[in-house]
Amino acid sequence: MESEQQKFHGQGRREFVKQTSLIAGGLLAMPILSKANFFSGSSDVIKVALIGCGGRGTGAATQALSTKENVQLVAMADAFADRLNDSYNNIKEAMEERKQINRINVPESNKFVGFEGYKQAIALADVVILTTPPGFRPIHFEEAVRQGKHVFMEKPVATDPAGIKKVLDAAAIAKQKKLNVVVGLQRRYQNSYRELYKRAQDGIIGDILSVQVWWNQGALWVKPRKPEYTEMEYQMRNWYYFNWLCGDHIVEQHIHNIDVGNWFKGTTPVSAGGMGGRAVRTGKDTGEIFDHHYVEYRYADGVVMNSQCRHWKDAPSKVDEEIVGTKGRIYCDRAQIVDHKGKVLYQFDKKNENNPYQTEHDELFAAIAKGQFKFSDAQRSAETTLSAIIGRLATYSGQVINWDTALNSGLNLQPQRYAFDAPPPVMPDASGNYAYAKPGITKYFT
Repeated sequence: MESEQQKFHGQGRREFVKQTSLIAGGLLAMPILSKANFFSGSSDVIKVALIGCGGRGTGAATQALSTKENVQLVAMADAFADRLNDSYNNIKEAMEERKQINRINVPESNKFVGFEGYKQAIALADVVILTTPPGFRPIHFEEAVRQGKHVFMEKPVATDPAGIKKVLDAAAIAKQKKLNVVVGLQRRYQNSYRELYKRAQDGIIGDILSVQVWWNQGALWVKPRKPEYTEMEYQMRNWYYFNWLCGDHIVEQHIHNIDVGNWFKGTTPVSAGGMGGRAVRTGKDTGEIFDHHYVEYRYADGVVMNSQCRHWKDAPSKVDEEIVGTKGRIYCDRAQIVDHKGKVLYQFDKKNENNPYQTEHDELFAAIAKGQFKFSDAQRSAETTLSAIIGRLATYSGQVINWDTALNSGLNLQPQRYAFDAPPPVMPDASGNYAYAKPGITKYFT
């Protein structure tokens, strides 16, 4: 299910981690963070459950099992048996190559298929990896926190404002319980970005004047409809093209670049306005999402972040960020800082680059093994996700969308129930086409 950046200069994705406290009488019983009682059993094995067994989850589980810590995969859950079995076999093959097959201990009784299996899988683990389509992230994260587990979850963390609220509430409880939470916005775990950020904080480019961010690439996968599919299964198999599951590619992919802008700026935008549409991806097999977005994000101090993302076949690709300051600018992809005359002020040595997808797991599991509470990514990741969501709402409606209005709107894209015989929130017409937003006509808030 790797719809996203399937490589980091040729590499894969990520993972996550662990358990502690209980809810007793409605009060949080705070955990004691010593190694002796940090895990659920008497051994020092960190037990991992994988929730969401597509390509992304497979990569994340493999990376979690590749850390230096004593990690073991003990449970898996997915809506589809075929995906779960393929994932299990791929993880097994990867660990056999590493001569670490003992890190997989998933009996058939610990493989859960369907919409509700995640609850049982979470109960068996210390650390939960959440890598389903992002529409499910809020309820899965909420359950993991309720059960007192550490979490690695992929970005984005929701597809609508109601989901963002749910994640923010669970994030606050996770902090109270001292549960480590890492989110797969991996640039924050990448050596070059960390070094660029340090120098920006030291004032090398002065005050930030503007930010430019891009995720422009070619077309993505489509899975053909089969006669036996219900509409729910078809949309689940093609989750990328439906907003209740994916959030559109501005949310699912471009969130990485938007996160860099927010990170360097040190805040989130107060509004978004822009334009977008379906110029070349117009078929019934590509659901309801746009193929291009351009958004002007405005921060409270007036600084603008210009954001563009698109999926156009045979058009130039660009995935990058540029931060412009009073004294110079940062080119993130080349890991370079220059002044306004072009003089190089700093150049990161690419020989010192890391695989940030692996680093996410290395740092997370090391903290858990030591009984440390170090990672609390959920709140800022929810805020970055909402930044991407207001961009989508702006391009879909053609209106300027205010951050606070969207956050408090209660807008919810999710179905009334999760079941293969249930109707999804959006249904095709008699010709098999899906309705999609039309700027200037589609309205969200008055």
